Amino acid sequence: MHIRLPIARRRLALTLAALLALPAVQFVSVPTGAAAEADCARVPWMNRHKSPEQRARALLAASTLDQKLRWLDEQSANNPAQTTFTTARPREVPADQFTPITFTMPAQVACTPTIQYSDAPSAIAGAGAGVTVFPANVSLSASWDTALAREKGVAMGHEAWRKQRNVLLGPGIASGRDPRSGRTSEYLGEDPVLSGLMAAAYSRGVGANPAEPVESVLKHYVANEQEIDRNNSSSNVDPRTLRELYTLPYEIAIDRGDVGGVMCAFNQVNHEWSCGSKLLLDQILKREIGFDGWTVTDFGGRHGLTDNPPSLRAGLDQELNAWRYWTPMAIKDLISAGTLRVADVDEAAYRIVRAHIAAGLFDVPRIAAPDADVSTPGSVALARTLAERGSVLLKNAGDVLPLTSGAERIAVIGPTAVNTAATGDIDASSVCLHTAPNIPCSAAAPLDAITARAPGTVTYASGSDLTVAAQTAAAADVAVVFGYYQEGEFADRPNIALDGNGDALIAAVAAANPNTVVVLQTGGPVLMPWLDDVKGVLEVWYAGEQVGPATAALLFGDAAPSGKLTHSFPRAEADLPTAGHPDRYPGVFADGSVVRPPGNTDPRQVNYGEGLQVGYRWYAAQDVEPLFPFGHGLSYTSFAYRDLRVERGKDGLRVRFKLTNTGQRTGTETAQAYVELPASAGEPAKRLLGWQRVTLAPGRSTTVELRLSAADLADLHLLQHWDGRWTTSKGRYTVTVGGSFDTALTDRFVLR
Repeated sequence: MHIRLPIARRRLALTLAALLALPAVQFVSVPTGAAAEADCARVPWMNRHKSPEQRARALLAASTLDQKLRWLDEQSANNPAQTTFTTARPREVPADQFTPITFTMPAQVACTPTIQYSDAPSAIAGAGAGVTVFPANVSLSASWDTALAREKGVAMGHEAWRKQRNVLLGPGIASGRDPRSGRTSEYLGEDPVLSGLMAAAYSRGVGANPAEPVESVLKHYVANEQEIDRNNSSSNVDPRTLRELYTLPYEIAIDRGDVGGVMCAFNQVNHEWSCGSKLLLDQILKREIGFDGWTVTDFGGRHGLTDNPPSLRAGLDQELNAWRYWTPMAIKDLISAGTLRVADVDEAAYRIVRAHIAAGLFDVPRIAAPDADVSTPGSVALARTLAERGSVLLKNAGDVLPLTSGAERIAVIGPTAVNTAATGDIDASSVCLHTAPNIPCSAAAPLDAITARAPGTVTYASGSDLTVAAQTAAAADVAVVFGYYQEGEFADRPNIALDGNGDALIAAVAAANPNTVVVLQTGGPVLMPWLDDVKGVLEVWYAGEQVGPATAALLFGDAAPSGKLTHSFPRAEADLPTAGHPDRYPGVFADGSVVRPPGNTDPRQVNYGEGLQVGYRWYAAQDVEPLFPFGHGLSYTSFAYRDLRVERGKDGLRVRFKLTNTGQRTGTETAQAYVELPASAGEPAKRLLGWQRVTLAPGRSTTVELRLSAADLADLHLLQHWDGRWTTSKGRYTVTVGGSFDTALTDRFVLR
């Protein structure tokens, strides 16, 4: 089977060939520091007729060593006129033992841009008010809609630009191997192909407007799967699992997206710091994947200059924030000692400069001042659309949903259904987004939207008093009770049960009213001990500022639920792949303890002993029935699948089947195809092969055709496994199709 090189690898090969063939560049004399517009017209790195590679080489040829070194730190790289810098405290040095060093550097060469980074989980962080707070990325992934992911990226790019930001640190990618991870909601699901393609589409959107150039940086590379001891732990994972599950989504996002940079993670991988690992940064990311952009640490993610090899030679290009370890003095000392080469500095600076030029950052100056309010009516409407399409209808017994306005008395119960003025109270804005720093969010309350949709029929109880909640529910025809948990950076959750006595509240409401609907606002999977006692369950995740209108639209059927899970929901925490194995989570120390011993500074050892059995692969391999499988999601209609046919040819793979809307309402189904590799491949379960969103009117049928080209099969490694290289096994491949991982139809093909 012929496998062509992925896009990024082909591009890198062509770039290197072109650079070797470049003629000598003639340079003009230009001033350092800020330059007049007339000067910029004369310097070769501002010549748009030249390639980004030529322009970057020209800039570096006109730079001194100090000016090249400026690119290796965010602060000096991004403010070309600043000349005085102060070092930040290294993580290993106690505050009372740290003495900052102030030093000067020459201004950058002429005509280099001012650049400002921003975290952007689902809103522009640190920009204050006046930005749109979109739903969390767990909601985006549940839409299974790459076009929608691109739209979100476009909106985020626009708002970033108008807030003076031109580099977005996101999107994030992680597998969710344990849903207690505090940042589960920031990521794009447990499947590497789905999350990779969604990240690719998002990044293409961020960089879509050349008049407002914004560059996207993937994070946190790699195996950064928990917050507990995230900056002092080692994720110990075998080579096959590392490539098939953890680096694969990065590879897909890079090959299919518009990614300028990759942020390495705090943690170690197999006892090497991620930001100093030659295996991760040089061999896998730059050579095997063919990434030609730049790498940057997470905040404080460097660990000294004494690494062997030094991080700069291992493939790290830039230290985030202020100079911390990579002071110019320290780098020059290592060059003098022969530990580093000037060529290492040149390579890192080149990758950064070339990516910035390719993204358009050199050609369009950052705006002079940020806009006070960058949230447009279009972005607000998009926030609502994202919330609607990302919500997942998990249960709808007896067609309890959609509600009928005016015909039913509706009890709305729970603190997150309203917005209160009391500081510190839990309300709708508390679960607008995960507890990210520097992102204010004022959510439109669900109670207000429900009341507007069904005036005169709605009563409310906060749920703080279970007796009052039950009485309110008993007096209504249907009870809508809101359950939530909070999560965020810096800490994992102790469990995946509801916060705020939520399980007891739902149980009390369900006992009082047989027509109880639960609306969940969580960052990932959640336990549901009350599931059999309620009629309906709608997961809306952290739905952003438009949670109220979106939730009301879904409850009343103005919008039809179409989301599908991108995380498997367990019946109990004991069913998680990490359960019963403290060495898998949260990780252990030398004495076997899961609690860091006093005075101990050793990395926590987190052993990925489950290997490839993560998410749906775990449940299938262990024959454990999840509460809800990966890909599950209902609508207000029903669908039937039939007549599956799979054809394998030289041009790729075609999966064809008939889909029929067998219900009474128009609905959208995300039809999913999975493939089981031959037994010789040693895969634990079938894996996602492809999907397609299809909207059908009642009674209508269509033939769905998933066309996977030879390039798709090769670049996404859909039929391959890692065996020191990507390998395609000979033998029988089984393809299944349906509305979730529990698929309905089966066909096979053979590779000889």
